[in-house]
Amino acid sequence: MLEEIRLRGLGVIDDAVLDLAPGLTVVTGETGAGKTMIVQGLGLLTGGRADYGLIRPGYDRAFVEGRLVISPDSPTAARVREAGGELDEGGVLVIGRTLISDGRSRVQVGGRAVPASLLAQLAEDLVAVHGQSEAQRLLKTSAQRAALDRFAGEAVAKPLARYGERHTRLAAVRAKLTGITERSRERAAEAESLRSRLADIERVGPSAGEDVALDTELRRLEHAEALVRAAETAHAALVADPASGDGSPGAVDMVSAARRVVSAEGDLDPALAELGTRIREAAVLLADVAADLASYAAGIDADPVRLAAAQERRADLAALTRAHGTDVDGVLAWAEEAGRRLLELDGGADSAEALVAERDALLDDLADLAGQVSSARSRAAHEFGERVAAELAGLAMPRARVVAVVSQRDDPAGLAMFGRKVAFGPGGVDDVELRLVPHPGAPARPVHKGASGGELSRVMLAIEVVLAADDAGVTMVFDEVDAGVGGRAAVEIGRRLAKLARSHQVICITHLPQVASFADRHLVVSKASDGSVTRSGVTALDDAGRVRELSRMLAGQEDSTLARGHAEELLAAAAADKATP
Repeated sequence: MLEEIRLRGLGVIDDAVLDLAPGLTVVTGETGAGKTMIVQGLGLLTGGRADYGLIRPGYDRAFVEGRLVISPDSPTAARVREAGGELDEGGVLVIGRTLISDGRSRVQVGGRAVPASLLAQLAEDLVAVHGQSEAQRLLKTSAQRAALDRFAGEAVAKPLARYGERHTRLAAVRAKLTGITERSRERAAEAESLRSRLADIERVGPSAGEDVALDTELRRLEHAEALVRAAETAHAALVADPASGDGSPGAVDMVSAARRVVSAEGDLDPALAELGTRIREAAVLLADVAADLASYAAGIDADPVRLAAAQERRADLAALTRAHGTDVDGVLAWAEEAGRRLLELDGGADSAEALVAERDALLDDLADLAGQVSSARSRAAHEFGERVAAELAGLAMPRARVVAVVSQRDDPAGLAMFGRKVAFGPGGVDDVELRLVPHPGAPARPVHKGASGGELSRVMLAIEVVLAADDAGVTMVFDEVDAGVGGRAAVEIGRRLAKLARSHQVICITHLPQVASFADRHLVVSKASDGSVTRSGVTALDDAGRVRELSRMLAGQEDSTLARGHAEELLAAAAADKATP
């Protein structure tokens, strides 16, 4: 419930506060006194578009603040806390919006700066503003469908929610299919390139580290004679060849002789014995090296056939590594990654087939769910029309009927339903149009063609009354919903607003005394001598004040005896009507 609204620097309003109450609050005043600014301020508090032209001349900013009482355990309170805001004591939520003349806007909810979009989200559960612009909104088929869906309740909401989930998934699947189709040529070209390069690698058949090992082997083959000569010369230096006939001892023989001399005298001194041990170790090491040199020399094979084959193999590997800009191990790593990528590319066709199958299944599901939604809407449409017509009868349109027409549009690319292809979207396959039959025998025409301004306002009010049962607790604001009507119709509008006020807080800006007479709280807005509206310019009227204000609204004369009598009569009739269950 809205407890208070404060406006500062907004249009003609300098600084004004409206203290509100449960039930029906009406706001009246002379033309141009600022009543519309109150609705504009409420529009800003509910996330409406920031109109910087509303800033009062001479001011650098306009400010609107609202105090609402909500349940601390409500989803709205939870959303406020998620945004970092807090409720004041007693479950009071303070929301504010500031328009700055340089084009900036600031929003605060529960003491925390938030984006304006949060105000719109909160307003969905707290405040509904209905002005002439809202009546125009009712002319849109999307708003008319939303009104019917709201009336139908769970019968539409449940299948529509499932439909929405599948519709979202269908959009994602179609986007993927489009991507696959658009990239099919690029994927095919990439796959062909990978296959060609992998075939080259497979033809060469390299193994890990093969290039390094082959380089070592080629050096041996290409320098076999020099390597054998070096090994044999070294071996000869270590071990004398008796067949040489020169009698020169080798290094092994000389070290062995030294070991024998030292060993013969080693018992005389432990230090010499230790040196003898070391000479013996050197002799063993030299003998092992000599044996290895002989084995090495014998193992070197100057094979020209093998040399030619190794050189050819090296050329093949070199061509492969140059093509990939890396060594053999790098080529093998690339081949492994390319193989995985090729599997992905080759699997693209399988992915497309799976997506096509999923798309077709989703279309079938959507057709089934859309049929459920359409059937529920059609069932609700009749009762909805009857209920709205009953309300219109009480709004001085006793012979009028409202027909909710549920229809579909043909679309070759649509869902297969009703024996044909029909267009579909996030809200299903149905177009909903409210048509007004002003009197029996008249053709049913769309409300924007068949209703005058006053009739359209009454149709909107009738719809709100019908839908009100599901919105208990929401504050409803009506800006001159009585425009274009008078007399008995005005009384009936006041009666319907009072009926709404039994389950809602209702705030109504009105210029009709018949409507104002039903108020539980009557506020009058008046200008100061300088043309502005200040705190003292917003007054809550007592009984005597209400009589004076209604007299002014009736005859333009607060002190007219006839007008005062009529005003008292209106108030008495309204009080008696409200007292009737």
